[in-house]
Amino acid sequence: MINRTRFIAESGVRLTLATWNINSVRLRIDLVARFLREEMPDVLCLQETKCRDSEFPLAAFHKLGYTHVAINGQKGYHGVAIVSKIPLQIIDRRSFCEKGDARHIAVALSPGGAHGKAITLHNFYVPAGGDEPDPAINPKFAHKLAFLDEMTHWTNAEGIAATDAILVGDLNIAPLETDVWNHKALLRVVSHTPIEVEKLNLLRDAGPWIDVLRHFVAPEERLYTWWSYRARDWEKSDRGRRLDHVWVSKSLKPRLDSARIFRESRGWERPSDHVPVMVDFRL
Repeated sequence: MINRTRFIAESGVRLTLATWNINSVRLRIDLVARFLREEMPDVLCLQETKCRDSEFPLAAFHKLGYTHVAINGQKGYHGVAIVSKIPLQIIDRRSFCEKGDARHIAVALSPGGAHGKAITLHNFYVPAGGDEPDPAINPKFAHKLAFLDEMTHWTNAEGIAATDAILVGDLNIAPLETDVWNHKALLRVVSHTPIEVEKLNLLRDAGPWIDVLRHFVAPEERLYTWWSYRARDWEKSDRGRRLDHVWVSKSLKPRLDSARIFRESRGWERPSDHVPVMVDFRL
């Protein structure tokens, strides 16, 4: 079993960016610190931080050298954050579907310093959608579908991917048959239903966005970033899904250098059910 999946195009990395649904940043700050010490990405995007802005463990990140932080949090639920070694400029905290949930934050960063070209980075936590894939009887699933529709409209209306842009996060959808452990078994399971996949594809095409992991890995190959807590032996059963994504604008496609999925972190003590995804750019 390969624990660390690395997909490489060429050398010459200039920017390293990671995304991770951490499922409570305060509970798992030691795991985050371990990842940052071992891998040292320039930028880390977190989802499900589950704390208010005032409770975010800033000191721990500053100690690790991540002195630039953008946070959009709320008490006990949701929450997104971006920590960086590179200066950030916060440009947006959009509330989708007028719910007031902390599910998005956007920053501008210039990897080349003051004279470098700015890149817009959007960090998302898309609603999970509950258990029943019927919007008529499940408000959570209806909310998820509406959230995706609004993201697509926002992408089109504002030309989000018209310039150098990156969209990352837990999008809570595994679009391809090989993004889940059993396509037929999961067709009626939230995260892989046809309507969710259709709406995610419409969102991706609206950019148009490049799916970075599938840029490096053929659609025929299985690829997961999430394994349920319910499995007695998650590694042996390997019933995973690819819920975590990194998308880039077409302008950044030639700059992609490599991508990695840190599967081994799912086996750490008290882990998140998601694992980090990291992408390297040549800028």
